[in-house]
Amino acid sequence: MPLIWIIAIVLALGAVGYMLGRQRAMASAGGDIRRLHSLPVYYGTNVFLFSVVPALLVLCVWLMVQPSVIQSRVTEMIPESAATSAGELSLIMTDVRRVADGLDRAVGQGALTADEANNLRAEETNIRESLGAIGVALGSDVTPEVLSAAQRYRSLSSAGNLAMASAIIALSALGFAYAYLRTTRDFRARNTVEKAIMAILILASSIAVLTTVGIVLSMILETADFFELYDWRQFFFGTEWIPSFEGGSELGLLPLLWGTLYITIVALVVSVPVGLFAAIYLAEYAGPKTRSIAKPLIEVLAGIPTIVYGLFALITVGPMLRDYFAEPMGFGTSSSSVMTAGLVMGIMLIPFVSSLSDDIINAVPQSLRDGSYGLGATHSETIRQVILPAALPGIVGAILLAASRAIGETMIVVMGAGAAARLSLNPFEAMTTVTVKIVGQLTGDTDFSSPEALVAFALGLTLFVLTLGLNVLALYIVRKYREQYE
Repeated sequence: MPLIWIIAIVLALGAVGYMLGRQRAMASAGGDIRRLHSLPVYYGTNVFLFSVVPALLVLCVWLMVQPSVIQSRVTEMIPESAATSAGELSLIMTDVRRVADGLDRAVGQGALTADEANNLRAEETNIRESLGAIGVALGSDVTPEVLSAAQRYRSLSSAGNLAMASAIIALSALGFAYAYLRTTRDFRARNTVEKAIMAILILASSIAVLTTVGIVLSMILETADFFELYDWRQFFFGTEWIPSFEGGSELGLLPLLWGTLYITIVALVVSVPVGLFAAIYLAEYAGPKTRSIAKPLIEVLAGIPTIVYGLFALITVGPMLRDYFAEPMGFGTSSSSVMTAGLVMGIMLIPFVSSLSDDIINAVPQSLRDGSYGLGATHSETIRQVILPAALPGIVGAILLAASRAIGETMIVVMGAGAAARLSLNPFEAMTTVTVKIVGQLTGDTDFSSPEALVAFALGLTLFVLTLGLNVLALYIVRKYREQYE
């Protein structure tokens, strides 16, 4: 049964439970709402929640657990001689899933019956050509072991999906019956519903924390595997980035980290003054008509796809900087450079700084302005000495958001700064960033058990720690300044 059908059935049971719960509550009170402990809506909502929430929670857990259980069962069928490493096993399991998907398509299209799909043999039928006709791409020839594993994978998936549908629908029906039978006029439905809603809110608020913990743990585990294969001293203090999947790689972090910080600094030098001055003008000087036109035009920059900015850097900004600055001044002849990516990225970040700073400046209480004017300060003095210090924490937050956006940008760097990992102070030379190399190391047919692939997780963890450190430092500075201001 398709997943969407299961969800639709559960929601339908919940909707029916809502209506029947209301009716049962009113019937138990003889049609007099005043005799009910809670409003009728609470009785209906109680039945709806018991019918839907437990079933959907179990469904989510089932969907996360079932693939791992099936894969562990199918992996046992792969001979150790066929998969001598984790990377080879991963590739074989990819083909197993593709063959299983191809068999399902063949059965669905009537090319094979279910019995024929289960009894198919690789030595008797050209499975590769048959599946290729259906549109299944394979990374290697289909061996008898792969075909048997695919058939086993298909049967376990079908059994698991059937068991999941039965269990979820049965759990929803049990929740429906339990809540419906408890529905009487004296039942404290409001208290139960409010506790259930509180539990749902707590669960929702925990998702962000749990997601962060999961991301960090996954990066730490993969990074630990990387440092078992590659010396951490060479990674953190190496000055060369020369990956090679054939061995002998040099995976030094310093040139990537330098390129990331260099491009980010250039972008902030462009975006912070322009964005902050624009925010001050819009908040303190511009009239309503000018503000209504200028602010939406600035915010349009935030909606432009980064690939468009990358093309702008590649076609316009890069050649212009090369022809009018780099070549005449003797700095180089490349159109891909730190300055190209930094300038274009700075333009992209202007609305992040200006819009947030504008909202923060407008949030400063008018009483502070009036008090400053009452003491004889001018408009510009009030902005410098009262409004900006009061809005400083929010402005720092806006700058941090822009910095985080710059550190994580990839497309503009690829098209504007190139992919060369080097240590240089020349802003007109091509460089690259950590994010670009993360994408590069995970692209293509890579062996995920090799240090050249696992290094992407080490780079990601390093970038996470760097960003976290910047946020902690900024928070410390803001709190210290706030204490002085107060």
